[in-house]
Amino acid sequence: MDAVTVKPTYSCHVVAIPYPGRGHVNPLMNFCNILASKKPDTLITFVVTEEWLGFISSSSNSSPSNLQFGSIPNVIPSELVRNADPIGFIEAVFTKMETPFEELLDSFHQPLRPTLIVTDAFLFWAIGVGNRRNIPVASFFPMSSTVFSVFYHLDLLAQHGHFPVDLSEKGNEIVDYIPGVSPLRLLDLPSFIFASNQYTLHRILDLISWIPKARYLLFPSIYELESQVIKALKYKISIPVYTIGPAIPDLKLRDNSFSSSNNNELNILQWLDCQPESSVLYVSLGSHVAVSSAQMDEIAAGLCDSGVRFLWVARDKTSRLRQVCGDMGLVETWCDQLKVLCHSSVGGFWTHCGWNSVKEGIFAGVPFLTFPIVADQLTHSKVIVEDWKIGWRMKKEVVAKTLVAREEIAGLVQKFMDLERAEVKEMRRRSRELQQVCEHAIAEGGTSEIDINAFIRDISE
Repeated sequence: MDAVTVKPTYSCHVVAIPYPGRGHVNPLMNFCNILASKKPDTLITFVVTEEWLGFISSSSNSSPSNLQFGSIPNVIPSELVRNADPIGFIEAVFTKMETPFEELLDSFHQPLRPTLIVTDAFLFWAIGVGNRRNIPVASFFPMSSTVFSVFYHLDLLAQHGHFPVDLSEKGNEIVDYIPGVSPLRLLDLPSFIFASNQYTLHRILDLISWIPKARYLLFPSIYELESQVIKALKYKISIPVYTIGPAIPDLKLRDNSFSSSNNNELNILQWLDCQPESSVLYVSLGSHVAVSSAQMDEIAAGLCDSGVRFLWVARDKTSRLRQVCGDMGLVETWCDQLKVLCHSSVGGFWTHCGWNSVKEGIFAGVPFLTFPIVADQLTHSKVIVEDWKIGWRMKKEVVAKTLVAREEIAGLVQKFMDLERAEVKEMRRRSRELQQVCEHAIAEGGTSEIDINAFIRDISE
């Protein structure tokens, strides 16, 4: 275990620990970068496993000087094999990380012991660690406020006969009683709620029960996007609630523009430079939950048949996909997603609806083709399509698990990328509006900026 030496020149010391998954590490890291930039007299130690320290070490060079990294041993299964036993991975996170984290905290000596813990809400045990040591804790919930509110009000589902329930029979019934959340179908609720294995749901309910024992609650969201939900939560929750989003790597984007020293990234950007404005569909279905091979084949064939230019980031089988997709598309294993989305040639985003991807798409002002696979992605898809009206559904019913055929994909992609269609023009106009909302929120005097500054004042007192 690496003990971290703390310099005595800082007025306070914030220790941050994310859940060990990319969708959790990235937003908390982005928030810590903002916090470090705004409060240079504060030392921030970002704690990850030794494996994750290796994953993120390349990005640490651009971090502020008052943000450092601490590590705990690899007491959980490798990120590279977590899909083989997802429940086992979660169980290890909840049972094996707490002790080495406590030992790391104890390794910090005077003059600066930790004065605040910022923990991923899914690591609810960290709240107990902080309470035992009389260290205040901020709980960082890495999904939308809407999804949090659904879990927070799960008792209302039971009261209305909607939990437990058979989705095949009642999936289209409307839930219109969760405070601040617009009406949605049972099918649009996070899949954890109705999964046959209730282990993950029980852990999320544990998370909710620990929230009042934290000192602060942080949402990497934008107030204007979920204002009614945030208002309702602030009314019910006894601790301060801050919306500090979007918590995406926009600071790095502004610093580096579109320049890159990475050859793969340079090739992608050069290819994008050669495409007409708003002509490319960017396709990324996430870094964790896999799409079936049969569905991948249909997607490849549909994209090829559509005649639309596309950039597809796929985690594996890229060689075979390149052969199928032909010359109209570029297939890669990785890209800087925010840079790509902000490129002028990108005109749409086919996404699995992970919360980080949703926020980056809004920041870039592009419309969405939603393809939710599991968990909170279903709810985010509904919000994108029905509430914000900045996207279309590619996948009509997730629960049925039927393949979306190449013909349906090709037809919808053609329509979605047709800039002359009236409905597409309106969707793009709405996307640009929300982009401006995002820009105003993070600008001086914006809602996110105000909440970040208020949080800094509170933890400095």
